[in-house]
Amino acid sequence: MTDTAGVPTDRLDPDEVARFAFRVWSYKQGEMVSLLIHLGDRFGLYRVLDGAGSVTAQELARQTALHPRWLREWLRGNAAADLLASEDGERFELTAVGASVLAREEESLQFAAGAFGPPPDPAFVDDLADAFRTGTGLPYDRHGPAGVHQTERMLGPWARLSLVPAIVPALEGVHDRLAAGVLVADVGCGAGVALTTLAKAYPQSTLHGYELSRLAVERARARVAEAGLTNVEIVDRRAEELPDSGDYALVLTFDCLHDMTQPDAAAVAIRRAIADEGTWLVKEIRCDDTWAGNRRNPMLAMFLGFSIASCMSSALSEPDGAGLGTIGLPPRALEQLARDAGFTRFQVHDFDDPANLYYEVRP
Repeated sequence: MTDTAGVPTDRLDPDEVARFAFRVWSYKQGEMVSLLIHLGDRFGLYRVLDGAGSVTAQELARQTALHPRWLREWLRGNAAADLLASEDGERFELTAVGASVLAREEESLQFAAGAFGPPPDPAFVDDLADAFRTGTGLPYDRHGPAGVHQTERMLGPWARLSLVPAIVPALEGVHDRLAAGVLVADVGCGAGVALTTLAKAYPQSTLHGYELSRLAVERARARVAEAGLTNVEIVDRRAEELPDSGDYALVLTFDCLHDMTQPDAAAVAIRRAIADEGTWLVKEIRCDDTWAGNRRNPMLAMFLGFSIASCMSSALSEPDGAGLGTIGLPPRALEQLARDAGFTRFQVHDFDDPANLYYEVRP
């Protein structure tokens, strides 16, 4: 047998081969740990462990009504992954640091457990494989309701915890306008986390959420109803179909421009919909214009995996889709997109969000 460079396998450096094999198997380990995190989040185990101190599988079983043998294996797997602390493999503890990432969804900007879903349906993977042959990706709703739920929980902490206290005050004049009462559009509003957060904070303003995904529209409307908000309307409409009114004082596009089949047309529509003194707030993936720059990101492989599974796939789900993908809108490309649409002012904000930058764009 030979490798792709034509060097016989028996002449390869065995240590180099072993290191490469370890790297590959470490990704398989990550897949398995991902399942452990999903199950812990699904059963609320991390929340039970938060503040509980050192516990055994039997003690955890009594609190959760789950089987102790299965819990012991789950606890040991988490300890092996250094997500739980354990000296003897019998007693386990979730540290305060671990809890901030795995348990405290409502208060921690670093909460991440909600990003870990169950393994994908084999039929979905088959459809994704077909996309490699046809070039046509899968629409967002192909992920099903679980995809909406996972996205909501993955992106929710920053919208809930940072949007009102940190991000809005950094934008010129926006807080005062919202407090006085203006018209706001959240384009690509998803499950409506940012939208409902703003609506609660600024009851004098009226907010419209525009969303193409039928499943996300259903979840956003349910979220609005659950919160009892009367100043929010969810509209089942594409970004390119925004009204030509020039009435919106604030437009949001959060984590969605790179997913769109026509982001340039969306930007033009936003320019027509926004007031001349209005603000377009864009949240986009933190990335670079060059491969070398992006390689410095230790999470780049994850971003590109997301791109195949969701972002680029969605952006190629229609004929002539732009197909930008997860890292397709670095700052210079986004600024050019905005200027081509008729915007003239462009400011980058870094709020220490590890995954995203924010852009204050004005006519």
